[in-house]
Amino acid sequence: MQSQNHRSGFVNIVGNPNVGKSTLMNRLVGEKISIITAKAQTTRHRIIGIVNNPDYQIVYSDTPGVLQPNYKLQEQMLNFSLSALQDADVLLYVTDVVEKIDKNDNFLAKVQQLDLPVILLINKIDQTNQAALEALVAQWSTLLPRAEIYPISALNSFAIDRVQKRILELLPESPPYFEKDALTDKPARFFVAEIIREKALLFYQKEIPYSIEVGVEEFKEENDIIRIRAIILVERDTQKGIVIGHKGEALKKLGTMARKDIERFFEKKIFLQLYVKVEKDWRNRDNMLKTFGYKLD
Repeated sequence: MQSQNHRSGFVNIVGNPNVGKSTLMNRLVGEKISIITAKAQTTRHRIIGIVNNPDYQIVYSDTPGVLQPNYKLQEQMLNFSLSALQDADVLLYVTDVVEKIDKNDNFLAKVQQLDLPVILLINKIDQTNQAALEALVAQWSTLLPRAEIYPISALNSFAIDRVQKRILELLPESPPYFEKDALTDKPARFFVAEIIREKALLFYQKEIPYSIEVGVEEFKEENDIIRIRAIILVERDTQKGIVIGHKGEALKKLGTMARKDIERFFEKKIFLQLYVKVEKDWRNRDNMLKTFGYKLD
């Protein structure tokens, strides 16, 4: 039963690439919603994860790392991050103890102008010492004087409970925005594609992972099995050869890695077929970006 003083709101996570936004998102939601690898630009979409309780609903949004775009796909990724500044009830600005504070001045300037609660999270504090951390907190206090600052370690779940408690206090009173059993606003096919792409990021080297997109052409759920057919897009014929590998060995390994994770995600046996197709320069083609959900309405 919903309480009379029910709280609900959008909590958007922004920051530069590789500061731990997706790890934080998964800690806050308690499910593996965002894919995580050591490579930058892992997150390409705004991914929503929902936490429900009889008294509240928190709608978390993980965004791509802020970067200077080199092609149209990255322009859309930046748009996702900028849109997160517009519709937040609470903004989580994530940095870490490694990155330079002035890495993205333009984006930071936009955050400084916001008239909403901003929580600044200094992540990876296990990689520094107390004196350096105190100096960093002082620097950020000058840059974002209205922000509340929390040193955390998302990987080790340090201080995450304090952050969750504060988020809840800042949420406005509101009825829920989504059904109370919803975990995300994304369809099952989206997570299949993200898992396959995560494995590609881990498995392939150099430019290959960044040239890959995954589309799920068939998702057929039966009583005891889900049958999935997915297509992996690359930009050049040479990339197709690398993704497939000698006698198809690389693609077979990728498929096995992805299938195991998809089975864990859906808690069901999976039959997975993977194909590779060349779509030249897809990252700069509006129609392809729209097909894969990168164009904002």
